[in-house]
Formats: sequence, structure tokens, C-alpha cells
Amino acid sequence: MIATHDSDARALSALPSVGARVTAFIGILIAGFAGALIGFSLIDLQCQGSCDVPNSIGLVSGAVISAAGMSVVVVLVLRAVGEWRELDGHK
Repeated sequence: MIATHDSDARALSALPSVGARVTAFIGILIAGFAGALIGFSLIDLQCQGSCDVPNSIGLVSGAVISAAGMSVVVVLVLRAVGEWRELDGHK
């Protein structure tokens, strides 16, 4: 068996490009930040008196829920882009 090595050929991989992964990560961070602002504001508008603990709970829960939701969307988009590239024949 003769092994040939082509330096131009890439190994097949299911990983999206680095740019797509960086963009996805930034999108998740932005969604988490927006969710934190929404969660904090929602509790802050309803609370009277000392609201440090409820505001913190709203901030953290809003951030986690929105970042988790955005991560689901990001995974679906990256998979769809990978399938589109495969169908078009682009590598």
C-alpha cells in the first residue's frame, strides 16, 4: 500500500470555520448581556425597598436563560450552514 500525502488537502471535519465559531460565541455573549439587562430591569421595576438580592437573581437568571436559548439557535445555524456547504459542494 502506497501512502500519498497531499499538503493542499484538508482532513474532513465537521467543525465550522473559526470565523463562524467566533461569531457564534460573540452572539451568545451579547444575548446573555441583553438577557441580564432585561432580567434586572424586570425585577427593578417591580421591587420596592431593598432589592439587591432579587435584582441579582433577575440579572443572573435572565443572562443564563437568554444565553442558553441563543446557544441552541447558534448550534442549529452552524449545522444548517454545514449542510448547505455540503449540498453545494463547497469545502
